Amino acid sequence: MSEMIRAMDLLAADPNVLFLGQSVIWPGNVIYKTISHISESRRIELPVFEETQMGMSLGFALSGYVPVSIYPRYNFLLLAMNQLVNHLDKFSKISRSRVQPKVIIRTSIGSVSPLFPGPQHSGDFTDAFRMLLTNVEVIRLDEPDQIVPAYNLALNRTDGKSTIIAEFGDYYNEK
Repeated sequence: MSEMIRAMDLLAADPNVLFLGQSVIWPGNVIYKTISHISESRRIELPVFEETQMGMSLGFALSGYVPVSIYPRYNFLLLAMNQLVNHLDKFSKISRSRVQPKVIIRTSIGSVSPLFPGPQHSGDFTDAFRMLLTNVEVIRLDEPDQIVPAYNLALNRTDGKSTIIAEFGDYYNEK
């Protein structure tokens, strides 16, 4: 958990970074604990409307912000596929590279311990997302020492890409 807090502090040090999603102002999942110390003025709590959230993230990116769009589970990110695949991923190509929005998408492969939450909350879609996306890099964090470098890469990209970073929910308790 300490490496994730360190990574969120790294992101929050950039004045253009905003955090948006579910449980970013109010507790509700373990991700909240990693950003609860960041000023509420930088966090935007949203209802459960995943596709709209991705559209808002793209809009913030087009306005000069670097949104960290938080989807507590990979399974929930599936509901944003239209905006992710047809809009965010294609924006650079559509604009002939004149506009290259940068969005950092934070998601989690759901914890299966101590309780199994069911198949609708524990999917790992890393490989499927990699096959679908050409201008969004998908990074799965397998070890804690990958966390800060992955978020640093996502924040400081100069290649015009956005980034999905998938965490393992079980690591919050194990590592």
